[in-house]
Amino acid sequence: MSAVPSSRPLYRITPRPEWLKVRLYDNETSRGIAELVADKRLNTVCQEARCPNLFECWGVDKTATFMLMGDVCTRHCGFCAVAQGAGKPLDPEEPRHVAEAVKTLGVQHAVVTSVNRDELPDGGASHFAATIREIRALTPSVTIEVLIPDFLGSEAALDTVLAERPEVLNHNTETVERLYRRVRPDAIYARSLELLRRAGTRKNEEKVSMKVKSGVMVGLGETREELRATLRDLRECSVDVVTVGQYLQPHARRLPIERYYTPQEFEEIREEGEEMGFALVESGPLVRSSYHARRALSPSSTF
Repeated sequence: MSAVPSSRPLYRITPRPEWLKVRLYDNETSRGIAELVADKRLNTVCQEARCPNLFECWGVDKTATFMLMGDVCTRHCGFCAVAQGAGKPLDPEEPRHVAEAVKTLGVQHAVVTSVNRDELPDGGASHFAATIREIRALTPSVTIEVLIPDFLGSEAALDTVLAERPEVLNHNTETVERLYRRVRPDAIYARSLELLRRAGTRKNEEKVSMKVKSGVMVGLGETREELRATLRDLRECSVDVVTVGQYLQPHARRLPIERYYTPQEFEEIREEGEEMGFALVESGPLVRSSYHARRALSPSSTF
């Protein structure tokens, strides 16, 4: 019996529209960052996630988003380019190496994220905390943004990170609730919202200057109304900053692009988000969670 072909092909060759073409900045700065990352045996989400803004961030802004706890993720998201499988033992020197890289690069705003490590008792929260402490020890003036996983809903793990008072606490929602089973099969929409709500509540109760941030991709099959509902959910959780960008299929084994949003649609999304009360809405075809990350702290700044 012959197999019935799927009605949803895994890979489509769809030409990118003009507005998604990226300018390359292959210069001494970008090459220097690459050499530093390799020398410190670090991972960057810029490389692992095949970010389209890598050359701009490395070559112009002189920033990089460091990815903790290895380059293999224990989850199986349908959109992500990062390798999936069993994680390796943590490197106890990694927090110090990240801090040394931050100092050497001379960045003003350090962004630290990680793969998911669900097999660890705290999901890696203590590793995040150690990295924050090491960065502050070497460069006290640097502001820090952490892009964290959901820690399987552990409030204690979240508290471990929040205790270090990062200037920005970021956790990506990634997509609308209806698409979670296909896009984020190991995650739960309500669990991500609860993490953001806890962070927002603690920020408000303790009156700290920390910003709460989240990000969403578009082009995975969501409707505009579903996207609006997700943004409203985030705002109700006291999220201050939201990023909205076009999903780009990293390779053939990841989810296909359902459609490309136009620059005009991204502008409409930005306006809708601002009307909901977000302090900053970064909405555009090439926007990613860490793109122009310093603007979360000073929305009026330009790059």
